[in-house]
Amino acid sequence: MYKHILIPTDGSDLSQQAIEHGIALAKAVGARVTVITVTEPFYASAFEPSMVEHYKKHVAALATKHLDDAKTAANSSNISCEVVRLEHEQPYQAIIDAAEARGCDVIVMASHGRRGLSAIVLGNETMKVLTHSPIPVVVVRRPRRSDYFAAS
Repeated sequence: MYKHILIPTDGSDLSQQAIEHGIALAKAVGARVTVITVTEPFYASAFEPSMVEHYKKHVAALATKHLDDAKTAANSSNISCEVVRLEHEQPYQAIIDAAEARGCDVIVMASHGRRGLSAIVLGNETMKVLTHSPIPVVVVRRPRRSDYFAAS
């Protein structure tokens, strides 16, 4: 079945659920995982260079934390895990390119499930990956509101 799973993360609670799902899938099928985070470049010619540098350091620290957390989760499940941090203007394209370059055979990622105007305005990296990826995509969705009450 799957041998190499790519799991994009933005550090959100929902992407953490995708990491957990991807690791569980990897464990079930004996696959390895690569966890990736993609940040968009900060174009700031109008800002002081020190502000731009501060932003870049902050983003790098957050990305490192998210990737370290994912690697720890994979290692605790005895799953081989590589981590990748990229900067790209189109995160969805970086995800697809990384999956193809690393020979991944499935992408497991989260979706906030936005609909209507908010999905159009905010964009949706998951939808873009689904639309453009030649590699299968498993989408981990936010639990339905009724699921929150059932767990209580």
